[in-house]
Amino acid sequence: MSVSIRLASEADAAATAAIYRPYVEESAISFEDRAPDAAEMARRMAGERPGLHPWLVAEDQGRVIGYAASSPFRTRPAYRWTVETGIYLAPDACGRGLGVGLLSALLTMLEQQGYVAAIGAIALPNDASVAVHEKLGFVHTGTYRGVGFKLGKWLDVGLWQRELTPRLDEPPEPRPFA
Repeated sequence: MSVSIRLASEADAAATAAIYRPYVEESAISFEDRAPDAAEMARRMAGERPGLHPWLVAEDQGRVIGYAASSPFRTRPAYRWTVETGIYLAPDACGRGLGVGLLSALLTMLEQQGYVAAIGAIALPNDASVAVHEKLGFVHTGTYRGVGFKLGKWLDVGLWQRELTPRLDEPPEPRPFA
């Protein structure tokens, strides 16, 4: 099989929504309680600041089987050099190394854009996501205890961080990817 990784477009919104839906509806991996539809996924892909937070998709024989997304870590201006990342795969795409491939490609783009750090916020337990992040150099920096309630239980969120580019005394603004 030949899997390709490319920039996501609005045309991928329905496929990414379908991949994400089971994570929302059937697991505690996402803390959302309603799965977003294609229109909402397209809005998220476009972002509040277009061109600054890329989304990538993995495609196998014309079918989107996974995606990696970036978003602002926080909304206040001083955080703009740090991004949050996420990776979601179709069930039949798990265990093939696609999470590593997608996140690695996304990190390369984020480095080129001038971001200094990437954060992975992982609902715990999630051994597969922790393994992907640690394989790519993320380190555990803390855990929020019992901050989310889903599926009848209180859940922790672990934070993993990876440095991307050096921190400068006067950092340039992150560059658009397009």
